[in-house]
Amino acid sequence: MQEERLSEFELDARLARDTELVASLGLCQLRMMKDSRWPWFMLVPQRNGVSEVFELTPLDQAILTFETNTVAAALKKATGAEKTNVAAIGNIVRQLHVHIVARSEGDPNWPGPIWGFGQAESYDDAARQILIDRLTENLAS
Repeated sequence: MQEERLSEFELDARLARDTELVASLGLCQLRMMKDSRWPWFMLVPQRNGVSEVFELTPLDQAILTFETNTVAAALKKATGAEKTNVAAIGNIVRQLHVHIVARSEGDPNWPGPIWGFGQAESYDDAARQILIDRLTENLAS
């Protein structure tokens, strides 16, 4: 049953357009935002029809919390960020997803929110890969 649920998972088209798959964790897809202004990742629980954390089973809620904390800690360590922002807003994209963003004084719009600020800036391939490698190294440690 679990394999069947994961194989039928459908990612919202906007999330697919704006992110890149980095890894598949136990519950979530770990995805990187296509915006180089901030080290910005996203966790998407591989469950269809879920828009709120409380709609997940209690076990999935616990796994989401664990995966969120693990990625947030790894991102903070990988970037040396002063603050790691974690948010599940979903006002526009209803599919449950959790943003994990490393913030540092002096980054674009610090200390204000990142949502709706300016225009996304693409990564160059090398910088994108360096950040992914740093994050995944810290996930493994």
